[in-house]
Amino acid sequence: MNPAAPRQVTRLIEAFSRLPGVGPKTASRLTYYLLRAPEVESVELAEALIEMRQGTRLCSRCFNITSIDMDPCLICSDDGRESGSICVVEEPLDVLAIERTGLFKGTYHVLHGALSPVEGIGPEDIRVEPLLARIRSGGVEELIIATNPTLEGESTAMYIKQEIGESGLRVTRLARGLPSGGDLEYADLNTLSQALQGRSEL
Repeated sequence: MNPAAPRQVTRLIEAFSRLPGVGPKTASRLTYYLLRAPEVESVELAEALIEMRQGTRLCSRCFNITSIDMDPCLICSDDGRESGSICVVEEPLDVLAIERTGLFKGTYHVLHGALSPVEGIGPEDIRVEPLLARIRSGGVEELIIATNPTLEGESTAMYIKQEIGESGLRVTRLARGLPSGGDLEYADLNTLSQALQGRSEL
């Protein structure tokens, strides 16, 4: 523990440091900002974190984040969406990225990860089986595989394609407008729109 800072301050710095993209300096800046800010800001932040943890869950159909009192989620419940088209993504942030384009009118399936033998992540560790169950239940006409253009994302796409087999289902992959090795959540709107429009058969 740093003797120049009380335990409570050090604890918050360490907590911020565990967040992705937040290093020790940024964590310290955030902590000392909250110390100087009006108390209401700290209280609002604490309440928002508690509400997020206690008030959200995964949609039982697509596994996107939803409100605890809304299952299935808003997208799955929307009669205006094309239920025969499912876009498969790795993370909930990818749903937000694709929704920002305003081009996709179908539904989603969030895997919560990608296959990675090196890290010991197999099909049972991500939500592939529920996806296959959705396909087997009928009514699905197109599966858009929008996993990230990384080795893990490509492996996941090929595994899903293999598991579907010769079902007659149209399986497409986002076009190569996306940079190889990148993540969907960091793609700009134009690049993501072009990739979505130019998707091809897998």
